[in-house]
Amino acid sequence: MKITPDYNEPMTRIPKFDPRLRGFTLIEILVVIVILGVLAALVVPRVIERPDEARVVAAKTDIATIMQALKIYRLDNQRYPTTEQGLSALVTKPEQPPTPPNWKPGGYLERLPKDPWGRPYQYLNPGLKGEIDVFSFGADGQPGGTGFDADVGSWDL
Repeated sequence: MKITPDYNEPMTRIPKFDPRLRGFTLIEILVVIVILGVLAALVVPRVIERPDEARVVAAKTDIATIMQALKIYRLDNQRYPTTEQGLSALVTKPEQPPTPPNWKPGGYLERLPKDPWGRPYQYLNPGLKGEIDVFSFGADGQPGGTGFDADVGSWDL
């Protein structure tokens, strides 16, 4: 025997309360909010520190790319660019002597990147810590420093 509902009848029946379908109490919601607050207090400081670490990693990656371009420049021209010619010698042919005899048309880099803090990378030939030095002054933009303000250079690779 199949019962078909009569949709024309008025709704007079009040649905019964099912205790399994009850909602959360205010206390339960407050406990969850407190737990989330404690977790946020532990996690947020670690997440906030990550952008500084990412900038240092990005600087090291940029410096490694520049160093590779400088090595190719040296293979083509038997010497690194002078400090006066700078890193721009990787993008445009230097006009200052010594003029590179086999400078590659199109350059060695498409463009010269800025460091993650928005400043140009520094270049020294001869370097203070190696044959040549490519470096960034870090977050503070000043020589030296500690932590995220420390210089990041080709000697760190």
